[in-house]
Amino acid sequence: MSTHPTIADKRRTFHKLHTEGCFVIPNPWDIGSARYLEGLGFKALATTSSGFAWSRAHPDNGITRDMALAHLREIVAATDVPVNADFESGFASDAAGVAESVRLAVETGVAGLSIEDSTGNAASPLFDIDTAVARMRAARGAIDKAGGDTLLVGRAECFLVGRPDMDETIKRLKAYAQAGADCLYAPGLRKREQIEAVVAAIAPKPFNLLVGWPSDLTLKDIAALGVRRVSVGGALARSAWGGFIRTARLIAEQGKFDGFADAAPGQELNGFFRDDLKRRG
Repeated sequence: MSTHPTIADKRRTFHKLHTEGCFVIPNPWDIGSARYLEGLGFKALATTSSGFAWSRAHPDNGITRDMALAHLREIVAATDVPVNADFESGFASDAAGVAESVRLAVETGVAGLSIEDSTGNAASPLFDIDTAVARMRAARGAIDKAGGDTLLVGRAECFLVGRPDMDETIKRLKAYAQAGADCLYAPGLRKREQIEAVVAAIAPKPFNLLVGWPSDLTLKDIAALGVRRVSVGGALARSAWGGFIRTARLIAEQGKFDGFADAAPGQELNGFFRDDLKRRG
């Protein structure tokens, strides 16, 4: 019978991954995609709030905390690699609420989790810096109270909410690092000079780069910029949805079935999951 790593094992492995080199932490949206990505040899995985939400017929940021926690438990139980939780804004606006949410997330067995500084309010899309820092400190405190081995990721959402200001982004990331974040993340950065500036500003803390679009940058290029880990957000889920939508529309609008030419062979999928079940014991 195969043995599986414990939660503590996964968390130790996850911390070690952040100490050297550059690794990709792709984002599955369900058990099947998680198992397939692990089967490809990825050393860690991260959930995607958008990908999961779409799979449940919700928009991004439209799922409840209970839904998110159930999803985290399911993905953690299904995989032998560390899982980082896309935990949105902590499902609370105040620091105490964030602390409670983080406590519950840690109990699911995740090896890491991220807290965003976005409010969901278009008129005021970011928490003010003092509130954002207090929320990060609350997350850090909840993790420490639970044993301290879950990695905390601080996210500055400036570029995703229409405030692409490098100075503000760096200011926020540095503040989150001082508040206890182990890894920093500013989704939306695309230019080499932006990435280099952020990596230098937050050093020696590791930086997570989002690549959710066609990019000229290879993993080797990104590693050379000093990035420690690379995630893809909802891009894999969007890629799957893209094939589904194109094929379904072709049938609905033109009565054609040509879209199935690019479909994954059922024999290949059956073979992978059959062998995967055997490996899992």
